[in-house]
Amino acid sequence: MADRTESSIVIDASPGEVLDIIADFEAYPEWASEVKQVAILAEEGDGWADQVQFTLDAGAIKDTYVLDYEWDIDEDGTGVLSWSLVRATVLKAMNGSYTLEGLGDATRVTYRLTVDVKVPMIGLLKRKAEKVIVDTALKELKKRAEA
Repeated sequence: MADRTESSIVIDASPGEVLDIIADFEAYPEWASEVKQVAILAEEGDGWADQVQFTLDAGAIKDTYVLDYEWDIDEDGTGVLSWSLVRATVLKAMNGSYTLEGLGDATRVTYRLTVDVKVPMIGLLKRKAEKVIVDTALKELKKRAEA
């Protein structure tokens, strides 16, 4: 499971604006095509969700799972939002992060993701599924932020 997929995109919006979209988990089904349902399970009063349940349909990977989030974010919206898998049916791992870097009026978003499944799956198919999830998420995030 050491392999991971990583990709970056530049979005014509401030880090704070991009972070607001990323942090609004309940709106994901409106713009993230693979995410079918979202429920915030825990939030410690700081305004950031700590545990979120997702129902995902990403072609080769369909599951309902819970992620635990760590927010290492500065006031301007730059920093790293990372997550790790708490529980799932099909997934054995879904660990990743968004790194937001300010570029003047724009933001570079780097998405890193490692996925593993409980059922046997060729590594090439896992990497392909990761790449589809990462690329789609970045493109859809950019479209949402620049709309």
